[in-house]
Amino acid sequence: MKLVTWFSFLAFIHTEFVLSHGKVRSVESYKNYTVGDSLGWFDNTINPHLNYQKWVSSKDFTLGDFLIFNTDNNHSVVQTYNFSTYKQCDYDDAQDKDTVLWSASDPSNTETHDVSVAVPLVKEGVTYFFSSDYDGDQCKNGQHFKINVTYGQGLPKSLKNSTDQDSPSPTTSPVSGGDDSAPDTIVPSNFSHPKDDDNASDDNLKEKSSSDSMSKHAQLHNKFYLIGILFLYLKS
Repeated sequence: MKLVTWFSFLAFIHTEFVLSHGKVRSVESYKNYTVGDSLGWFDNTINPHLNYQKWVSSKDFTLGDFLIFNTDNNHSVVQTYNFSTYKQCDYDDAQDKDTVLWSASDPSNTETHDVSVAVPLVKEGVTYFFSSDYDGDQCKNGQHFKINVTYGQGLPKSLKNSTDQDSPSPTTSPVSGGDDSAPDTIVPSNFSHPKDDDNASDDNLKEKSSSDSMSKHAQLHNKFYLIGILFLYLKS
C-alpha cells in the first residue's frame, strides 16, 4: 500500500513539474523583425545576394509582431493578402481591402535618403510583401516575400483598437508601455554602415531568455525534488 501511495505521489510531482514547465515556456514577448537584417529592403540590382524568402524561413511570425523595413525613398513597401496582386507585382490594380501601401517611392526625387517603415502583423494566415516601383521591376528582381502569421498571444490592446484590422492604416503607430503593448520600433543607428554582427544583440536577448527559462525549470525541479524527499522522510 505504501508503495502504491509513493508511486502516486511521484506521478503527481511529475505532472506538476510538466505543467509548470509548460507555463514557463509559454511566456513570450512580441518581436520586431528587421527585414533582411543588416542588408535592408532592396532589390537584387542593389545587392545580388538578397534572398528574402530564405530570411523568412528561420522566423516564426505571430500576431502583434512588427516587421521593420530599412530602405530608401526609391523603394516601396506593399503588404497584400491577395496572391494575384503579389504575383503580378502590381499595386495599382489592388483592392483597398486586401492591400496596403505602407511606403511609396519618389522616382522624381534627385536625392536618395534612408527610410524606415514599421508594419504590424494584425491578421492570421499568409501575408505577402513586395516593392511595386518601376512597373514591378524591383519586385521581379527579388524584392518580395511571403510569411505565415500564427495567433501566438493574439493582438495586444494597442492593435486591437484598430478600426479595420484587415486594412490597417499606414499611419498606425504602436503604443508603448504596459505588459501587453507592442514593442517600440527601433531603427539601427548604423543602418547606413551595416555590419555582419548587427543581429548579435537579438541573439543575446534570445540566449538570455533561454537561460532564464532553464533557471526557472531547474528551480521548479529542485522544489519538487525536496518535497519528494520530505514526503519519503515523513512516511519512513
